[in-house]
Amino acid sequence: MDTRRLRLLLALSRLGSMRAVAENLNLTTSTVSQQIAALAKETGTQLIEPEGRRVRLTPAGQRLADHAVTILAAVDAARLDLDSDAEPVGTLRIGGFATGIRVSLLPILAELTREHPGIDVAISEYEPIEAFALLTDDDLDLALTYDYNLAPASPSPLLEGFALWSIPWGLGLPADEAHGPAELSDYADRTWIVNSRNTADEDAVRTLGALSGFTPRIAHQIDSLELVEDLIVAGYGVGLLPLERPTSAGIKVVPLAGPTVIHTAYAVTRKGRTNWPPLRAVLDRLRPGDGPVPLPTWPRPEAVGTERH
Repeated sequence: MDTRRLRLLLALSRLGSMRAVAENLNLTTSTVSQQIAALAKETGTQLIEPEGRRVRLTPAGQRLADHAVTILAAVDAARLDLDSDAEPVGTLRIGGFATGIRVSLLPILAELTREHPGIDVAISEYEPIEAFALLTDDDLDLALTYDYNLAPASPSPLLEGFALWSIPWGLGLPADEAHGPAELSDYADRTWIVNSRNTADEDAVRTLGALSGFTPRIAHQIDSLELVEDLIVAGYGVGLLPLERPTSAGIKVVPLAGPTVIHTAYAVTRKGRTNWPPLRAVLDRLRPGDGPVPLPTWPRPEAVGTERH
């Protein structure tokens, strides 16, 4: 299979028309059409079909485009890997949740850029659902994501990753109400606060409620941990918060009487991409050592900022 033709098919899957592919790659529309037709002949499969005046990928064509991402990445990585002295060079697109960026990424960037000045890093904040989609569409190189043991993530089979750190979560309450482990059934009549941009929070809260015999009444959807704390102190509800994270005055996070809620952070990439030198340089620094997944070290002595989870 000609990799140049695979690149054209991948471009077609992203740009949506032969003309757009031709303009983007400085080719003629006729050339693009001929190369896609030749690729279809090579594979023995219809890859495109008409859609009005345009074309779209058939299901087989879309599957091949998905494979093309991994195939082309592996080809690029192999080419670079042949030169053992090759310096990692390129722009690394990283997206993730704010706490993951602060706890895992920022501490390694100074050393990374000092040792490999040819690597440029572009950082964006995304919740896991957003980051998985961007990775799948090849709009990110690395995602920092999270899930809960009660609400495990289900990323695309095109993606792979490893755990960075884990931390138990508890129930955030006004300080004068926080006494010992929390029996969730005692809070069946309270309103609950969850994340607005990811469903893991709500899934975990609803699972906890079901296990305790009630349906949580979710009234607020908030991304910022600090704003969650402010709402709890003001009496607008309760919510899950990290047990080990410093909190503002007037709030306390207590363990749950059961079951345990564990929040785990991950580094996630597309399969076949990890040998690309700039990405490998970051992953080598992010990867935990042998042994259990560590607890995070919060980067600030007190809770400031606008991250959610």
